Amino acid sequence: MRYFIAVILPWLSFFTIGKPISGIICLILQLTLIGWPVAALWALFAVQNYHADRRNEELMETLRRDR
Repeated sequence: MRYFIAVILPWLSFFTIGKPISGIICLILQLTLIGWPVAALWALFAVQNYHADRRNEELMETLRRDR
């Protein structure tokens, strides 16, 4: 769902992953027609990194628990 939001409303995806300052910058970028595709790509990249960080945190927690 976050990927869909990242394409349609890139600035909103930053707010859903807890990066409000990036969301405001993305909103300003999205206000220009040329900047919207750039904002969407940036948001997709940020959401993908968010999911990767969460997977890594889960893995590290599992490794710590198994010791």
